[in-house]
Amino acid sequence: MHEKRLWAAAVLLVLLAAAGGYAAFAGASGGDPGSAADPLVTKSYVEEYVAGYVQKALQNLQGPAWQVKVVPAGQAFLGAAGTEFILRSGAAVAVDPTGNGIPDVTAGTSLPAGQSVAANHLYIIPRDDGRGFLARSEVVVMYRGRELSK
Repeated sequence: MHEKRLWAAAVLLVLLAAAGGYAAFAGASGGDPGSAADPLVTKSYVEEYVAGYVQKALQNLQGPAWQVKVVPAGQAFLGAAGTEFILRSGAAVAVDPTGNGIPDVTAGTSLPAGQSVAANHLYIIPRDDGRGFLARSEVVVMYRGRELSK
């Protein structure tokens, strides 16, 4: 029985020492709870902060939004690396100074320079090297990414 009491006393001493150490640590953290050094926050503030953080993270995952542009006949549309575009109406031909083509994700092919851009096909510009299309008539294009300045 005496051994159990010693064991219990030892456990109690360890717990008290840990609690005292925590209190000292908490006191060193910079102030009393609720003070300017250790402010309290409300549940609604935390929920609003977390909701904003999650919303921003989801927007970053989704990438930029699709944009719609009307390209007049005779004007080129050149995309930056990673720009996606879909020709919605009008006629256009591929522009590709590299000779490597523009990936047509819909058809699983590569569109060479001078060939007609198919309507409603998804194309991706792989590099910032002047690839895009030249509008033969007024074109409506949906694109996501960045258009290179001419």
